[in-house]
Amino acid sequence: MRITRAGRAVMTVLSLLVVAVSAKYLSFDSSTFFENQRATYLSHRLPLYVHILGAVTALAVGPWQFSRRLRERRPRLHRGIGVTYLLGCLVGGVGALLMAPVAYGGAVSGLGFACLAVAWLVTGGAGLRAILDGRVADHRRWMVRSFALTFAAVTLRLMLLAVAAARLDFRTSYTVIAWLCWVPNLLLACWFTRTRRTSAAA
Repeated sequence: MRITRAGRAVMTVLSLLVVAVSAKYLSFDSSTFFENQRATYLSHRLPLYVHILGAVTALAVGPWQFSRRLRERRPRLHRGIGVTYLLGCLVGGVGALLMAPVAYGGAVSGLGFACLAVAWLVTGGAGLRAILDGRVADHRRWMVRSFALTFAAVTLRLMLLAVAAARLDFRTSYTVIAWLCWVPNLLLACWFTRTRRTSAAA
């Protein structure tokens, strides 16, 4: 279940870029809000900031959990980062659930983001339970799945850039992206962890 150094580098760079872009919302400057949702965000500032703070934290520290060197040489730091990551997932997931009903695109996109939030909380909780029970291999599998969902923040923005470049209808595209930004991520992570486990057992 090792991630190549190049893959981790790309994952880390993309994650930190999205962290830098998203952190602007924490300036409390409404001019930085998503234009089509500015009025909604202004009336839901608390859950919005809760979601952004948690998600930014999880996305910023998550990639470092995949460093084998850090895990083996600095286990206490690895655990500390893990706790920070899971707290970020918890806070970000709760904020996401609160924001989902008012998501841009209507009920379909709102349901997509709500399902993402639930899956995010469930995978993080399963990863925590596994390590508390001493099931290290299961913990690693669940954390791969959890970060695949955290990484939806990156895939969402990459897809939005593609929509802008192709000049597609934004509202319709956004509704589809509310699902596409995370479902393939999760399916790929489940396939990756399952096939690696099967190979190891064989």
